Amino acid sequence: MNIDKEIDTRGLNCPLPILRAKKALTDMQSGQLLKVVATDPGSVRDFQAFSRQTGNELVDQSEQGEEFIHVLRRR
Repeated sequence: MNIDKEIDTRGLNCPLPILRAKKALTDMQSGQLLKVVATDPGSVRDFQAFSRQTGNELVDQSEQGEEFIHVLRRR
């Protein structure tokens, strides 16, 4: 997967990971991929809802140790 931009939201709790992702997506071109690294377990559910509400595709979600990785494709 070719990630175009990555943001680190480790240590931040809801809603900050979503807000940072939203801001990052506004600076990106349609079709580009954004990777978000988070430590908030609630971010899994939050990014699923964010994707449905905004139309940005949630390409992948995974858990690596205590980190949650979310990959979004800009609509």
